Amino acid sequence: MKKEIKDIIIIGAGPSGMVAAGYLQKQNASLLVLEKQKFPRFSIGESLIPRCMDNFDEAGLLPALNREGFQKKFGARFLRGNEVAEFDFSKKFGEGWDWTWQVSRADFDKVLADEISSRGVEIQFETELKSLEYKNGIWEIGCIDSSGNESQFFARFIIDSSGNGRVLARKFGLEAPPKIYDHSSIFTHIEETNRPLGKEGEQISFEVLDTETWFWYIPFSNGTSSLGFVGSNEWFERFEGTNEELFRKMLEETNYYNGRFDNYDFQFDPVKLQNISRNVNYIHGEGFALTGNSAEFLDPVFSSGVAFATESGLLAAKLAYRELNGEKVDWEKEYSAYINKGVNVFSTYVKEWYSGKLQEIFFHPNPSPQIKEQICAVLAGYVWDNNNPFVRNHKRMVSNLYELIRSEKTV
Repeated sequence: MKKEIKDIIIIGAGPSGMVAAGYLQKQNASLLVLEKQKFPRFSIGESLIPRCMDNFDEAGLLPALNREGFQKKFGARFLRGNEVAEFDFSKKFGEGWDWTWQVSRADFDKVLADEISSRGVEIQFETELKSLEYKNGIWEIGCIDSSGNESQFFARFIIDSSGNGRVLARKFGLEAPPKIYDHSSIFTHIEETNRPLGKEGEQISFEVLDTETWFWYIPFSNGTSSLGFVGSNEWFERFEGTNEELFRKMLEETNYYNGRFDNYDFQFDPVKLQNISRNVNYIHGEGFALTGNSAEFLDPVFSSGVAFATESGLLAAKLAYRELNGEKVDWEKEYSAYINKGVNVFSTYVKEWYSGKLQEIFFHPNPSPQIKEQICAVLAGYVWDNNNPFVRNHKRMVSNLYELIRSEKTV
C-alpha cells in the first residue's frame, strides 16, 4: 500500500501549533496535527500580550476567539508596598494592538483547536510520538494512541510545537542552559464569587514581595481567577507542608492581596514547577523547526510565552511552506536570528527585573511619559521594532535609565 506523505506534521495543538496550522490551511498545505493530550486540558500561560493578536489575525483565528467573550486585557499593574505602576497598552510607542485577553487556557486552546478542525485540518488527539527517523528528506513518525494502537505517519517537514513536552529537544539532545536560573513557580485557580467590580476585578496585577519574588492575580471572564507565585528556589525552600499549605502560607506574605483569598477553596491542588526557564542549542535543523516552549521559555513575569509561541509558530509555518515549494530559505537568518532577537530583548527586561533595576524604573514616582510609552511597547510584545530605542538599544537604555534614577536619589 502506498504511504501518504504529508507536507508538514505539527506536534502539539496549543496556540503555537494552531497558528501554524491556521496559516498552512489557508495555503492549502497537506498537514496533520499530533497532540498527546485530550482537550480541554489545563495549561499555564494565561495572560497574553498584544503582539499575539497580529499572529492570531494572520492565521484567521480572531473571529472564533472574539465570539467567546474572554476577559479583555488593556494593560498591566505592578504593585510594591504602597507603590503602583500601571501600563496602558493604548499608550505605547508605535503601531500595534492596544489590547489582548486573559484566558483560561483549557477553554482558549480548545476554541483554537475546534476552529482548526472545523476548517478541515485533522488533529489526532491522545496520540503520543514514540519514534522518529529522518532519511531521504522524509520523516517517519511512529505513534501510539490512548488505546494502545500503533500507527505510522510520514512528512517532509516537522514543526515541533509540543510546548513543555519538548519532543524534539529531548529526542535529539538539544537542551541548553537556561537564560534565567533557579526560579520556580506554584499556582492554582479559585472561583472568585466575591470579585470586586470594575478594573480591580478585571485587570491582571503583579505584586512584588521582594526583588526576586512576585505574586500574580489574573481574573477570567468566567469568574475563575488564577493565582500564582514566582520566586527563587531559595525562597520556596522557606515553606514546608503540602502544596496547599505552602500556597496558603505564601498568600500571607502578600501585602495588597493579604486576606482577600483566604475563604476560597482551590479548584485544584496547587501545581509547583521547579526551575521554570528552558532553552535549546538551536531551534531549527534539516526538515524541522522548534516553536514556542518546545524551544525556549524565559519567565512568566511579562507574559511573553504565548507571544513567542505564536510568533515562532507562524514564522516556522511560512518558511517551511516556502521551502517545500522550492524556495531557498536561510533558516539561520530568517528564523533563528529573528526569533532570538526578540528573545534577547525580553531577556534583558526579565534579567533586569530580577536584578531590581527595572523595578526601580517601573516604580519611579515621576516617569517620563515618552520613556514609559517605549517600555510599554516592549511589554506589549513589539520587541522587533527597531524604531523603539528601548528595543534597538535595550541593554544600554535600561542600564542608563537606572543609573540616572539612582543618581537622582543621591542628590
